[in-house]
Amino acid sequence: MRPDTPAENVDHHAEAARLERTAGLYPEDAEALLVRAAAHLEVAGDRSAASTLYDRLLQSESGLENPNLVRALKASNLWEYDHEAEARAIIDGVRRAAPRDPAAWVVVAEALESHDELEAAQDTFTEGLTLLLGDSTSPEPPYATRPLLVGRHRVRRMLAVAHDEWDTLADSLPSSSITLDELHDPKRVWSLGSDNPAELEAEINRLRAELDAYREALSRPFPVAILHWPAAELSELVAAYPDLATEYPSYEEHLATIESSLRELAASGTANLGIVPGTFPSYEAFAASEGASPSDATLLPQYATTLAARGLATAWPPERGAACWCGSGDTYAECHGK
Repeated sequence: MRPDTPAENVDHHAEAARLERTAGLYPEDAEALLVRAAAHLEVAGDRSAASTLYDRLLQSESGLENPNLVRALKASNLWEYDHEAEARAIIDGVRRAAPRDPAAWVVVAEALESHDELEAAQDTFTEGLTLLLGDSTSPEPPYATRPLLVGRHRVRRMLAVAHDEWDTLADSLPSSSITLDELHDPKRVWSLGSDNPAELEAEINRLRAELDAYREALSRPFPVAILHWPAAELSELVAAYPDLATEYPSYEEHLATIESSLRELAASGTANLGIVPGTFPSYEAFAASEGASPSDATLLPQYATTLAARGLATAWPPERGAACWCGSGDTYAECHGK
């Protein structure tokens, strides 16, 4: 259940409690699960409880994968229930930390934007892009940086600032028939306060079309995920359970099989394909939970499905210009995308 599901369709408190229980069962995924639980609590209006979850994550003994994102989410939440001073202090701390994760920059910039701090929001979007892209205006920026480009374009449009190279790049990204310049036109926002029924109806129809496109993008069916073992994990797996060597003769063949299998599925019309990373400890734990031996090769697709259900699958094929799924460090087009 997505956190943005309307409250009339889901009990957000119950969903948050379920995610907290799941985090207890899968501590390795606790960060992602508790962040989603906090999002449900925010939608439910229980912002104090959401802050408690963020604090729980930040105070946990195990290292967080993305502590700056958790801090950014906490700050955004605090500002929404009259803790502005604390929120501002956390936002300043996140900016000073200069995280390499675009999501943290997006959250703090949008928090400033939502409270009419447009100049500060523009500066924050720009800081994030400068750190992550440098002087690059490549026509294929990393996919994760696109919300920064779009957010910066939106804020600068509201400030009536002339386009620069990054704004032009942002304009070229969306596949929608509606351009960013039109979407971010301040007059569209002002028209929502109009007393003219025709203007209001036209704007509502445009917003509905955009919302339908957004929902369609989010409402993809459950992914068909192929299991990928990193080299070290695969070596440990085969050494402990030699019977699986017939499934995995070599690491190179394992990678080639993943790519060929996904291409065959795509050619057959299967949509929403993904790749999910396996780890030796979690596979042993999964086998134990199923009361089966890890040597049983029939467990492997079940294990992949379980990991995908926990939101660990990444989409295949990668975006143009993105790194290859195999972890080589090369772009997909230069590696398995050849």
